[in-house]
Amino acid sequence: MSFTGNLQTVTFPDLLQLFSAGKKTGTVNIIRGNIRKEIVFKEGNIISATSQDAEEDYLGQILLKTGRLTKTDLQRAIYMHKTSGKRIGQVLVEMKLLSREELGLFLKQQVEEIIYNLFSWKEGEFIFKEGQLPATREGLVDLNTMNIIMEGTRRIDEWVEIQKVLPNDHQILRVVSSPQVKSDEVTISLDEFRVITLIDGTRTLQEILEQSPLGDFATSRAIYKLMLGKLVEVSGAKEAEVADPREEDSLFWLLLRVYAASFTTIQRTLEKKLGTENEKLQITLANFRKGIWAYFNGVNHADFPTNFEALKRAISKTPKETRTLKLISGLNQILEEQLAYVYNYLGIEIRKQVASDIKKEVALPLAERREIDKKYDVGNELYRILKEVKVTKEVL
Repeated sequence: MSFTGNLQTVTFPDLLQLFSAGKKTGTVNIIRGNIRKEIVFKEGNIISATSQDAEEDYLGQILLKTGRLTKTDLQRAIYMHKTSGKRIGQVLVEMKLLSREELGLFLKQQVEEIIYNLFSWKEGEFIFKEGQLPATREGLVDLNTMNIIMEGTRRIDEWVEIQKVLPNDHQILRVVSSPQVKSDEVTISLDEFRVITLIDGTRTLQEILEQSPLGDFATSRAIYKLMLGKLVEVSGAKEAEVADPREEDSLFWLLLRVYAASFTTIQRTLEKKLGTENEKLQITLANFRKGIWAYFNGVNHADFPTNFEALKRAISKTPKETRTLKLISGLNQILEEQLAYVYNYLGIEIRKQVASDIKKEVALPLAERREIDKKYDVGNELYRILKEVKVTKEVL
């Protein structure tokens, strides 16, 4: 038995819940653009996960970042893997570069990172084939799916708060020489200790993330806690070697991703609660789709490039000196008005839930364009609007 679907109708956490509750055995492939991820289940538990065309997920990259392998060793192992057809993990053990116990730990970390990355996917197609299992048991793990769901959901919520504190990628971090603490002793976690040893007053945030063996999320969380504890601070910034001529494109990309996700979340909630046949609601929504704002309506992965190019052409007609300010302020005004409708007609609790849903939707694009976000204050302004409650006099 097999079935297919997409992540817009069945979210990734719901998909995991389905496989866990049904104690499913089989393989699900999840595809978005050129990226394909495969997860294998046995009686509802996760036993394997692999990723294609996503460099950060590869076992070799994890081993390099932890310093467990040199580039030369990895290149030798990859060559043997390609010529023999054996799994890369099996090759590493046979070459005595890893013990089986070490391989098991690293494979578990790889599988977890592949799966946690999927929690940020809001679009993509999935195909589940029941009963399909790997031909060999080599390199399999055993993860409780419900634990993965809880941790993945927690990470998304936590990432929103982390992003508010982290500096720009090019800013340099240093350890505070005389921290203002309440006692003579300071307690930090093992992850924080590992990260603080990388902070030497010369490395930027991006360089620390690249050097850390913990992965981007755990490293970012450690830096976040160290900065909140006044143990680490920004000491300056490295100038970019070459100015990025595509900064405006990057900003437009971020705005389109963030506000399209916000407006779609609001529209989905209004239609679910008030009904798609509500005539006044449809008139109200239609008014928001006029002019340039039409490019922010219902943007999915497939038509994003088309809308992005159309948005650039439309906004280019505005004088360069004012176009950015007008675009951002206009989008924020529409967001405020739409949230006011939600509050007026659905109440404060639904308004809070919508704000929470939007934060989760925009966490990934804000992280992907952190430099632009910090420079133009996109995220902070969005969070301010989500926090404020305004009303409108119109009635549906």
